[in-house]
Amino acid sequence: MWAEYWNYFFRFQLLFVHGLGVLNAIHAAFKVRTPQAALGWAVALVTFPYFAIPLYWIFGRTKFIGYRSAATDKSGPLYAAAQAAVAALEPFAAASGATTDGFGRWRKRLTTLPATHGNHIELLVDGDATFDAIFAAIDSARDYLLVQFFIVRDDALGMKFQQRLIERARAGVKVYFLYDEVGCHNLPRKWLRVLREGGVSVEGFKTTRGRGNRFQLNFRNHRKIVIADGREAITGGFNVGDEYLGRGKRFGPWRDTCVRVRGPAVRAAQLPFIEDWHWATDEVPDVSWTPAASDADQSALVLATGPADEAERCSLAFIDAVNSARNRLWISSPYFVPDSTVLTALELAALRGVEVRVLLPSRADHLLPMLSSFSYYESLASAGIGLWRYQPGFLHQKALLVDDRLAAVGSVNVDYRSFHLNFELVVMVMDEGFAGQVEGMMKKDFERSRRVDLAEYRDRPWWFKAAVRLARLLSPVE
Repeated sequence: MWAEYWNYFFRFQLLFVHGLGVLNAIHAAFKVRTPQAALGWAVALVTFPYFAIPLYWIFGRTKFIGYRSAATDKSGPLYAAAQAAVAALEPFAAASGATTDGFGRWRKRLTTLPATHGNHIELLVDGDATFDAIFAAIDSARDYLLVQFFIVRDDALGMKFQQRLIERARAGVKVYFLYDEVGCHNLPRKWLRVLREGGVSVEGFKTTRGRGNRFQLNFRNHRKIVIADGREAITGGFNVGDEYLGRGKRFGPWRDTCVRVRGPAVRAAQLPFIEDWHWATDEVPDVSWTPAASDADQSALVLATGPADEAERCSLAFIDAVNSARNRLWISSPYFVPDSTVLTALELAALRGVEVRVLLPSRADHLLPMLSSFSYYESLASAGIGLWRYQPGFLHQKALLVDDRLAAVGSVNVDYRSFHLNFELVVMVMDEGFAGQVEGMMKKDFERSRRVDLAEYRDRPWWFKAAVRLARLLSPVE
């Protein structure tokens, strides 16, 4: 009797799991972004449902559910904040010539806020300059502070950062601190508790909030930003920890870049934080939307992107910048795992005579993206694209230079995760003076780098090439 019972139970379980695998495969066919990924998930879900179903529930979704609904609710406070931001920035909207030439016609249809003139954008190169500026901005706040980071460490720099926020909160400044739970998974609860007890409003971003996102671990808020009183913003590639000052034993010197923004673009940087905070708390901080122009009068676009976007804003903006290049296209990124459309745009740029350079680290902080980058060697070589590996320490900066007119610094890596899965922020500057500063900075980086012989990948052993191909397949879930 019991043998017959278990036989029926086993058959039912087998039928149920394989049926569930087929249903999830159908879901993947309709919902996964690319045909290649949809086919891969569908085959795995039908063939190995016991393993593939939980993986698909955790990593398979590529659209963040519910984030945009609050922004479109005309009766809600978030919609009112967005309208206030648009109204405040319209008088500072960049001239049409600069907008269409530097930022592309796409931005009028794909971005909420306009590119603005009247800004002063300053490069902050490496850790000392960046954290001196961050702490100065924190200390200068008199009304409110908006602070967001992907990773925060409980070390000497992290404690200094914590105490600065508490000091401002005790001085009567409204301090809002937002962190990503995945990036800060090693941050002790005590560190956060001390911050709360000091009067700081602290929240995790909650990427698993909502029924549609409940099992998802693949979405992350990768933005890093500090905004003081709406008059100054600092953003870029840095997180908070001793390693970012070059004190880590593993990597030694840490090469990274941020920008300090003054002018109307600061208000544009506020809105993504307000949206993120509202998602985490259902609240909208009380901030100033009245901008003041800077004498520098640089044109800038603050572009916030993420998996809740209706269109692929991050990849579209990057591809548009690549396609606009006529003479030079320099890219610096710690990770290089472009999808087929981005890779095609880079190859076409090189084939039409643009000097395309890609600067990557020589050391790996994450194994999968480092291995994945080797899989592009032959494609880059055939198109005539130059590849450099930075030698002294670890390169973490995310920078883009197009000709002598457009430069961008932010949190965006040239990989699938930044383009499709992460919430990111980048400042795109249409100004010859700023582009010249970025050119000088990147020239020094190239001088401290080794140009890679792209043919050397062919001489690698078979097992290394197999690891490279596997890493490229797995890189979207790293």
